[in-house]
Amino acid sequence: MRRLDNIDLRLLRVFVVLADAGGFSEAQITLNLSQSTLSTHLSELEKRIGGQLCLRGRNRFRLTDLGQATYGAARKLFSDIDDFQARVDAASGGITGRLKIGMPDGIYTSPHLGIQKVIARLMQPGFDVFIDLFLGTPSELEQRISDGDRDIVIGPLTQKGPGVVYQPYFDEPHFLYCGKDHPLFARRDSMIDQAAVDAARFSVRGYRQFDDLYRVGHPRAGASTVDMEGQLMLIFSGMFIGFLPEHFARPWVQDGQLRAIKPRTFQFSSVHNVAYRASDAERPLIRAFLASLASQPSSKTQRAADVD
Repeated sequence: MRRLDNIDLRLLRVFVVLADAGGFSEAQITLNLSQSTLSTHLSELEKRIGGQLCLRGRNRFRLTDLGQATYGAARKLFSDIDDFQARVDAASGGITGRLKIGMPDGIYTSPHLGIQKVIARLMQPGFDVFIDLFLGTPSELEQRISDGDRDIVIGPLTQKGPGVVYQPYFDEPHFLYCGKDHPLFARRDSMIDQAAVDAARFSVRGYRQFDDLYRVGHPRAGASTVDMEGQLMLIFSGMFIGFLPEHFARPWVQDGQLRAIKPRTFQFSSVHNVAYRASDAERPLIRAFLASLASQPSSKTQRAADVD
């Protein structure tokens, strides 16, 4: 096998994304590359490695034994590169490097959970930071922080991975909503009983399906989605009711497109945590991010939804 030179790092990163995606279609979207370009990169890496890394066909994609070994070695290599960068940063006192962040979708409308201002602070003069942002479900975030794929994640995390530090950050209020075309929209809360709620089609977040049903006492789900925008579309259809974060729904409530159903009865708060690996606690970049996050507004006051 030929010795790898610097350009192979780019090919290895493409291969890792391809393996994580489980095929070319998803990798094309992630990397913004055509399938022919991906194939060219993969073929070039296979020439340099000295063997076939994956079996690919119209309906299948599978890593070979060599591919599995290369994938594991590449992941470790990139982790070691990040560790090298962190050690150099710590020695020099500089705030530089690649920061891999993970969070759920639909939180950008929250002044507490959205990290737009945190990212902006890390882009100020004196910082040299590359932001790698991933949006995923809570279970995906938990897995990625445990695997070392993310440096820091924010979300309603319920698992406690070994070697991971969890810090409560903010309580996110949720209410039960319907769209303006739903039969319950024009009905006063005092005229909505449990039977009316049970008769409505209920849309759940796929990663917390039973929790959503349990909170309402609803007998069954009529739709499921893992994206907050997907939940919003289902509710906008006028065919479903479902939970949304108050801050996410607020613009459409104010615009008359959504309403909360019996908000004093159907509400809960989702506790969001900030998680990072204990071994990274002294990394200047992690410390800078946490310090910036701590400067965000900290009020936990819940905005009251309109009630009768």
